Amino acid sequence: MPQFLDTQDAGFEAAFTALLGMKREDSPDVDAVVAGIIADVRARGDAAVIELTSRFDKLDLKADRLAFSPEEIAAEVAKVTDDDRAALELAAARIRAYHERQMPEDARWQDSCGATLGWRWTPVSAAGLYVPGGLASYPSSVLMNAIPAKVAGVERLVIACPTPGGVVNPLVLLAAQLSGVDTVYRIGGAQAVAALAYGTETIRGVDKITGPGNAFVAAAKRRVFGKVGIDMIAGPSEILVIADADNDPDWIALDLLSQAEHDESAQSILVTTDAGFGRAVVAAIEGHLETLERRAIAAASWRDFGAVIVVRDLDEAAALSNRVAPEHLELCVADPDDLATKITHAGAIFLGGWTPEAIGDYVGGPNHVLPTARSARFSSGLSVMDFLKRTTIARMTPEALAAIGPAAERLAISESLQAHGLSVRARLDRLNGGQR
Repeated sequence: MPQFLDTQDAGFEAAFTALLGMKREDSPDVDAVVAGIIADVRARGDAAVIELTSRFDKLDLKADRLAFSPEEIAAEVAKVTDDDRAALELAAARIRAYHERQMPEDARWQDSCGATLGWRWTPVSAAGLYVPGGLASYPSSVLMNAIPAKVAGVERLVIACPTPGGVVNPLVLLAAQLSGVDTVYRIGGAQAVAALAYGTETIRGVDKITGPGNAFVAAAKRRVFGKVGIDMIAGPSEILVIADADNDPDWIALDLLSQAEHDESAQSILVTTDAGFGRAVVAAIEGHLETLERRAIAAASWRDFGAVIVVRDLDEAAALSNRVAPEHLELCVADPDDLATKITHAGAIFLGGWTPEAIGDYVGGPNHVLPTARSARFSSGLSVMDFLKRTTIARMTPEALAAIGPAAERLAISESLQAHGLSVRARLDRLNGGQR
């Protein structure tokens, strides 16, 4: 059974703090293994990737087959049904339209001293997207990672997607095609991350790596950060639903289960102003767990990490939600817009009972790659900004340098950086001599 908490109980604060402190991440001690894999790929390149793919994915490859050929992609994509293609195309169009609105503008202006200042945005040159394979092979993740990169203007976009035993998901390849991906590699694990970061004889290195993966992939991303950029270290999925009694308990139950079915370590929390409604939701969840296809996974998640919290009012609900800083937050209340103004920490907010989180996973438009494990307190979901760099611009006129240069020289002297100060002083002396 999930935890059932009430803010008016004497032991609530201790119980809630324990809930926040639950360690859900699957974090076996893999760092030493991953360090060895990365070192092997750096030393032996393709040979190491091929050997590791055979060992972990039971797939024997040669260097010229690390990537899918155009013919292989066309053959797999042809297997996609018309209905599935239409759904994926709708999702791609909506995701692209949403992310196009995120593109920032360059700026340049002249200040009161006559100096020209500004910034400009440029994309990373190449990005590598990690897409889990096997049972957790999600075409939606391809769209959510690749489309923002393409909208940002990334020139070269590649995917690493393991195909254990050679099993391919045609929808993943169609999603790559729709997103403008240049190359799809059929490799995964820490070896794929290492290959994307450092390059091999066959695989060209990239500038940034995004996308979720298992503990080995997460550890590899941590280790290559600095050589390349990464998006985030994603943990198990999570959802928090704030709901009043004027909701269908069955709807809320399904929303909570939509994240519980992802992973045994996922977390689903209901915050409600009505204890009776909370019990009705729990009963509905138990009913669905009798028939849900992934009931074993969802049941473990709900049993070990699920919670129902009864609060006095919605202000208290918002305060608790901000402490959780959930990846997904549904506001199923009469005035979700008003409640949303009180939310300061959440990866994504879904307003009203007609907006299930699952819409956001596929066709809503906003990105579904979101901060987990309370990291929404300080980070945001994936966007075009993850594939852009901001470069500042400055131009001094002689008059501008005369106005602000002495202060720069003074600060340089105070920091004992003589050459800094002299580089400004040399120009000021030229000005004082009447030469420009």
